[in-house]
Amino acid sequence: MPILPIVTYNDPILRQKTTPIEDLTPEIQSFINDMFETMYNSDGVGLAAPQVGSNHSIFVMDADPMADEDEETFGPMVFINPEIIEKKGEKIPMDEGCLSIPQVTDKVSRPEKVLVKYRDGEFNEQNREFDGWVARVIQHEFDHLEGVLFIDYLSAFRRRMHKKDLKEIDSGNRETSYPVKPK
Repeated sequence: MPILPIVTYNDPILRQKTTPIEDLTPEIQSFINDMFETMYNSDGVGLAAPQVGSNHSIFVMDADPMADEDEETFGPMVFINPEIIEKKGEKIPMDEGCLSIPQVTDKVSRPEKVLVKYRDGEFNEQNREFDGWVARVIQHEFDHLEGVLFIDYLSAFRRRMHKKDLKEIDSGNRETSYPVKPK
């Protein structure tokens, strides 16, 4: 399974809405396997198809390493054609980062629970509520499928604070431990 290069924040594919998957073909299954391999190689907890240059409506995640002791764990999960049906609870501010914006983190407020409709890795339809870290990762990765990045939630002032970092990423001079593909 090849490790795919991760596109950086300025790549136009990260600003496009994705296209639904009609069937779980061998090519799509292979792509999902490559996404997991890439996510684990990059020490990520989630990875959306646009981050590796694909317009498929898919993301993978394994938020277990971030779970608190009392939180439910799920192991590796695949979300195909996900829809967030409802967001619930208090908005919790937490630091977020993104493999497409290496070494940049900032506080983002997100609802603590989400109800998600999606197809799993075997293309079975699921309808499930998630909370805690898992809900945060789902919202972050789902945003990628909608062309939204976590920095879009920041104030103009906070975005200016990251301007130097973003220019460094733009120029391809940001060191990462994983392969990236700057625009």
